[in-house]
Amino acid sequence: MTHPFVIVGLKTATLFLGGMITFYAFRAYRRTRSPALRALAIGFGVVTLGSLLAGAIDQVLQVDRELALIVESGLTAVGFAVILYSLYAE
Repeated sequence: MTHPFVIVGLKTATLFLGGMITFYAFRAYRRTRSPALRALAIGFGVVTLGSLLAGAIDQVLQVDRELALIVESGLTAVGFAVILYSLYAE
């Protein structure tokens, strides 16, 4: 069994780092108006949102942990698909 403080600490680090990457990608998009950078910001934002929602579901709502895992995995897959798209967008 994993200690709740470990999970909260790792989720906080993920939220901070993902938020910073999203912020800088969005700032680069605003400066260049590049659709690829916009997609990159959206992709990292979705991945970060998935981690945040999974942590909230797990720690606050006290529901089955499988639901948190499904939410996080689904949003991570969507976010990575958008990031992949950003690598092909011009």
